Amino acid sequence: MSSKDLRSALLDSAVRKAAIRLLPFLAFMYALAFVDRANVGFAKIAFQADTGLSSAAYALGAGIFFIGYAFFEVPSNLMLHKVGAKFWMSRIMVTWGIVSAMTMFAHTETTFYTIRFLLGAAEAGFFPGIILYLTYWFPAKQRTRATGLFYFGVPIAMLIGSPISGFILDTPNPFGLANWQWMFLIEGSASVVVGIFAFFYLDSRPQHAKWLTQDEKNTLVSVIEAEEKEKTSSAPNSVFGVLKSGRVLMFIAIYFCIQIGNAPLAFYLPSKLASTMGGKIDTMIGLLLMLPWLCTIIAMRVASKYADKHDNHRLVAGGMLFAGIVAFASLSVTTSPVFTLIAFCIAIPGLVACQPVFWSLPTRYLGGTGAAAGIAFIGSIGNLGGFVSPQIQAYADKMSGSSSIGFLVVAVLCFVSVLLLSLLGNEKKPAAAIAETKAEAEAEAEHAL
Repeated sequence: MSSKDLRSALLDSAVRKAAIRLLPFLAFMYALAFVDRANVGFAKIAFQADTGLSSAAYALGAGIFFIGYAFFEVPSNLMLHKVGAKFWMSRIMVTWGIVSAMTMFAHTETTFYTIRFLLGAAEAGFFPGIILYLTYWFPAKQRTRATGLFYFGVPIAMLIGSPISGFILDTPNPFGLANWQWMFLIEGSASVVVGIFAFFYLDSRPQHAKWLTQDEKNTLVSVIEAEEKEKTSSAPNSVFGVLKSGRVLMFIAIYFCIQIGNAPLAFYLPSKLASTMGGKIDTMIGLLLMLPWLCTIIAMRVASKYADKHDNHRLVAGGMLFAGIVAFASLSVTTSPVFTLIAFCIAIPGLVACQPVFWSLPTRYLGGTGAAAGIAFIGSIGNLGGFVSPQIQAYADKMSGSSSIGFLVVAVLCFVSVLLLSLLGNEKKPAAAIAETKAEAEAEAEHAL
């Protein structure tokens, strides 16, 4: 076997092992994070009935999560880059699990706001940390598919979390606790257990992985280091230097608008479907909401593989966003349970499955400290869209006197992301300076995921 063929085989083997070892567990971690972030949407009706919280107070509490998230996102990601993913991911997960379980004590507006802020602060750094972590393990040509597999955590969270949350809310519970209190306690405790396990399971870098051979480690590290060297020579590589880049600012604006459309998927869609079917969120609503998330899993896998194969990530992300936004806007006019569910099956895949494709754009551009800071800034500032979205939706509904107009207003604002993607231009292509052997090895490993 020639040295070129041997290098290709070693890279292929390393990428496959990393995918099998890391991606299912990372997706499961993200699923628990998403459940703990979004289960307040399932508890909405019973929670408000027991505590007397107004719709405006609920909207503020649901959104204030993103304020805490934004404040601590960048320093958290820099800490991960400094101390290693193994320790920091575990710390984040245990902390957010404890805070999420504490939501069972949120009987007043002030307590609700405080716990939601602390939950955002606790979870800060998890998502951008994983995006950064994937750049340590997967070369650019395989990263969108790796990110897509990690993103399976979102639909998995709703596939599993929706019926479980519905079942808990629909089942008599002992010890004098309300159903929604048990839901927060059980789902938060699960994150604590998995977070402890993560410390013993994850490896921070390929160099530390005992499940890779030394030759596999050397090959994978050399390919990724070559990419990092290229990126750091042509892109900002300091904490605040990334904010001077027009391209990074465009990424932030795009992600902000995407999150405006995504926030209602967790916080309002369960109650929206329930309103067309009698008004109660129960096991049946949880089971029906599995369908759009199953569609999302399929869309995510197909889109990420297609974008990697044709190297057209910007166009794929824009097309999926457009389809999702149109379906989301239709929720403002439909009252039929069937058509509402069909709209969900288009809107959710479009708005969620586009995101792993989108994240391939900044990770191809940023490297080193610039990547740690840039990804965190995109995530933290962009996620503020999740804060303003419930406020905009609640205000639009109040001013119009309709519970549906807010969906239309949010859809229009989310559409700005499609316009900005069209203005972004083609993503950065690999420079000719990358060694020919590296490019050929990557091409051979294209089917590793």
